[in-house]
Amino acid sequence: MLLNESKFNKWWVLIYMHDPKPARLSAIPSKGLFFFELLIAFLITKLPIISIPFKWFESYFHEISHGLAAIASGGIVTQIQLFPNGAGLCFTQGGFAPFITFSGYFGAALWGYIIFLLATWRAGIKFTLGILGTTVLASLIFWARDLLTIFILISLAVVFLMPLKFNNFAWLNSLLRTLGLMIVLNAMASPTILFGLSTQGDAAKLSQLTWLPAWLWVIIWLVFSCTMLWMCWRRVDDKKPETV
Repeated sequence: MLLNESKFNKWWVLIYMHDPKPARLSAIPSKGLFFFELLIAFLITKLPIISIPFKWFESYFHEISHGLAAIASGGIVTQIQLFPNGAGLCFTQGGFAPFITFSGYFGAALWGYIIFLLATWRAGIKFTLGILGTTVLASLIFWARDLLTIFILISLAVVFLMPLKFNNFAWLNSLLRTLGLMIVLNAMASPTILFGLSTQGDAAKLSQLTWLPAWLWVIIWLVFSCTMLWMCWRRVDDKKPETV
């Protein structure tokens, strides 16, 4: 009897290890695929005109992070404004000013990592796209006041919600991972323009609020963005075939 149980356990383990269903639930990229998606994300962020719509994503998540920080610290959001060149503004009242100001670049990098992480969950692609699209629509309803911002937010919502009409979601995971990497890369590059700006930008405002130099805040944001990119890399399946 004990021998039969032992054989049964070994047989069950072998069946489980070779069951393709758990693998189908995963969309974790191989090393080769990760570097390919990272290269595509990098190239798109460097293209002069094509990169602008994709910068809207980083700008949106930057501004929404300011807004969420304001709400979390007891303040309110009165308006979010996005511009064609990828810039943006978030108008708040109340809350803890240093926390609100710091959260923009910090939050954008974090959002990029979270999107990448969720995109490694194949079965959850509908859920992820739905949550992201709903978040954008909520921002549109409550905080968009000008026509340009309304247009940009509608465009972002369509990007997230339109793919829900398709039945085959395998390719969406790769696109969403690339978008997450793009947001992280933009969050990494954006603070560098603040070097040397002593009177404007989030770093200058934080310097006024905390008496710490603006360049220190820029370095903190850069380090955090690099950490988020490294966390994406840590998610890679180094045993997965490169042909996947």
